[in-house]
Amino acid sequence: MAVATLMPIEEYLSTSWGPDREYVDGRVIERNVGELDHSYLQYLIAKLLEQKGLLPFVELRVQVRASRFRIPDVLAVRTRPSGRFLRKPPYIVVEILSREDRAGDIDDRIEDYLDFGVENIWVVDPKRLRVTIQTREGSNICLKTVETSDGAVSIPLSEIFHDMPATEDE
Repeated sequence: MAVATLMPIEEYLSTSWGPDREYVDGRVIERNVGELDHSYLQYLIAKLLEQKGLLPFVELRVQVRASRFRIPDVLAVRTRPSGRFLRKPPYIVVEILSREDRAGDIDDRIEDYLDFGVENIWVVDPKRLRVTIQTREGSNICLKTVETSDGAVSIPLSEIFHDMPATEDE
């Protein structure tokens, strides 16, 4: 469950968090990370995006509004960014679901990415071995491949999920 603490933006940006936390309108919000399948998918998806000629980043802060910083699990850009965090919409944002994630929290992140102008939002569900593309018009479950809205990047789901580590439900 996400825990929020009120804090000025300057303090948020000058504080080191472990793991990093998002900032939404003065609230510092914990993220659900650190499980085997989640970590594996971050690594693999970043690697697959790099193979497609993109520059992937794992857990890079993105300023989606003046008072909001989101931290996608993976993002990809076409050209090398500058600065401490992104202030322009990335080409692709990937959110990997954790078992503690709540639908409303994911929906809020997606809404921020859409409002910011991100055109390719992929939500990866390691439990269901599924990828859903999120757009303003709604969601689309990918059956065989996940691809960008312009068709420039396409990744078969078999490449994403073929070697998933086994995890125990605890």
